[in-house]
Amino acid sequence: MPHIQIDYSPNLENRLDVAGLCRVLRDAAVETGVLPLAGIRVRAIRADHVVIADGNPDHAFLDIVLRLRGGRSDEAKARATELIFAAAEDYCREVMETSSFMLSMELRDIDPRFSPKASSIRKYLPGEPA
Repeated sequence: MPHIQIDYSPNLENRLDVAGLCRVLRDAAVETGVLPLAGIRVRAIRADHVVIADGNPDHAFLDIVLRLRGGRSDEAKARATELIFAAAEDYCREVMETSSFMLSMELRDIDPRFSPKASSIRKYLPGEPA
């Protein structure tokens, strides 16, 4: 059930292919080896109303939240955080080098007792057990 949510400032859309970032983060999540493809959901939400630092409208931000269902080791969570953030940093490198930009990420554990799930997606993914 790994969810990756990206919140970003609206002025980032003319500096970065946000849909492309979604694909890159999905691929990085799979490459961690600890997040199953069938459970990954990546979404990006533009924050239309923002004030960043001193209010300069040229400032931009992108914040990534990785939500994981509990049960993974600290090592697995650290690996996932490190690899996904590295992919985001690499993808956003030009924006960071050429403009005022903040990039952040946080991993959140979800207690499975309070997070019921239902899905039929595995039936539609080649090579996945149903």
